[in-house]
Amino acid sequence: MDSQWRQLAEWIAQSKRIVFFGGAGVSTESGIPDFRGAKGFYHQDREIPIERVLSIDFFETHPQAYWEWFAQENAREGVAPNAAHRFLAELEKRGSLSAVVTQNIDGLHQSAGSERVFELHGNWSRLLCTGCGRRFSIADFDEARAGTVPRCPSCASVVRPDIVFYGEMLGSGVLEGAVRAIADADMLIVAGTSLVVYPAAGLVDYYDGDRLVLMNATPTPYDSRANLVIREPVGKVFAELSRAV
Repeated sequence: MDSQWRQLAEWIAQSKRIVFFGGAGVSTESGIPDFRGAKGFYHQDREIPIERVLSIDFFETHPQAYWEWFAQENAREGVAPNAAHRFLAELEKRGSLSAVVTQNIDGLHQSAGSERVFELHGNWSRLLCTGCGRRFSIADFDEARAGTVPRCPSCASVVRPDIVFYGEMLGSGVLEGAVRAIADADMLIVAGTSLVVYPAAGLVDYYDGDRLVLMNATPTPYDSRANLVIREPVGKVFAELSRAV
């Protein structure tokens, strides 16, 4: 085992309040593109840039464009929790992991079995009526998965995903919960995120321990503050650690 991985394994075994803070890079090994990577959403050739499709102003004006994108993404085959999601769920079950903080909207942490998950940007499988506020699951609307705008059966208003679009504020309750978990952590593992998008990136500042681990393919603004930096894919590393921890 690589010496860095061995150090990570030792710290995980010794820690009791681990918090995992992950971004899009955590789900790439599940078949979901990240945003800024070489094959990420920002580098794809699209008629409408992804940052526009996922902006609240654009959704309110052209909800059909979002639901067409959603149907395309939801149709990806083989998307399932990877070794990272499964390893974290097992750590929580053992009582070593106190929380997962994620920027992802795919729900893969919960699918793997994690229960205490702070979803900073929401979850695209939960839906909300823009008129009466009634809540739904994506399973309630076949039309949404087919790329057609779903409408509320109670008031006929457009139904939106329960996510934080570009141009919207993060939910205060979720943000406060994530801050408390990170501030109380005895180990913080940050993975699959470039740490350039705020306020999410600023959450790292609430950790004042000496086991800050950064796992990302490319450098981040916080690398100099980390106690351990690992460049390999998080799923690959955790798959190996699952046999050692």
